[in-house]
Amino acid sequence: MKLVTFTTGERAALGTVDDEGHVRDLSSVLGNRTLLDVIDDWEDLRPVIDTAAGLPTVVSPRLLAPIPQPRRNLFAVGKNYRDHVAEFGRSGYDQPEHSGALPTVPVVFSKLPSTVIGPYEDIDAHPAVTSELDYEAELAVIIGHGGRGIHREQAMDHVWGYTIINDVTARDLQRDHQQWLLGKSLDTFAPMGPWAVTADEVGDPTRLVVSSTVNGEPRQKAPVADLIFDIPGLISTISAGITLHSGDIIATGTPAGVGLGFHPPRFLTPGDVVECAITALGTLRNTVSTQPKDGP
Repeated sequence: MKLVTFTTGERAALGTVDDEGHVRDLSSVLGNRTLLDVIDDWEDLRPVIDTAAGLPTVVSPRLLAPIPQPRRNLFAVGKNYRDHVAEFGRSGYDQPEHSGALPTVPVVFSKLPSTVIGPYEDIDAHPAVTSELDYEAELAVIIGHGGRGIHREQAMDHVWGYTIINDVTARDLQRDHQQWLLGKSLDTFAPMGPWAVTADEVGDPTRLVVSSTVNGEPRQKAPVADLIFDIPGLISTISAGITLHSGDIIATGTPAGVGLGFHPPRFLTPGDVVECAITALGTLRNTVSTQPKDGP
């Protein structure tokens, strides 16, 4: 099942997406519930949604992020594809003592909820803050049942579904501050969507392929099977001492082919169009804004 958050200009609502891409408004059966509300009460609400296939389609919906306002920071994972570890090490942006070395445990950081934007919204270039804007296509896991101390053997039972995230990054901030929160958490730095797909529809996530293009030029492409630390391992590691909650989001890492991996680097500039796609999960299509946003 594919679920979306959309608006027709008046209010945000939850909907399903059929095989032809048509959005059906679930408000008549779910009221004002958000996707987070639905995930919280999935066992009871799934049958209600299943009976709503005959609802009329929505005319000209504008898709928002499936979870426009996450309750907590997004968990994210760095250096989780071998070829990306290598390109990051060669780039000079990694810390010298770790440059090019494969991590022995997952590198986990977070992105603020305010980074999240819709699948077709503009990315703020933040020209007063960064001059090295980069893209990272990633598979994101959405937690259903929360918990702490989740064993990897049971980890997939805690997955509600999946979506796509572009982990937009200010490389100069990431390098200069020697930590990743600032460089990863500028406003608009997590385009998400276009929809959230339930785990039962996706099946085995290792068969999925992550890819990206910039202005139509292929940049990234790798199977999720290439993750250094797989989804069960990530859930087990994060939950070892942190209680995961329903609706939490884990971005699992990005393949090689990001801007800093080129010589010279090919960072994003205003007007560039970045597309991030994953098998069966759709495509994000975000333009780097040519107009200054509020603030510096």
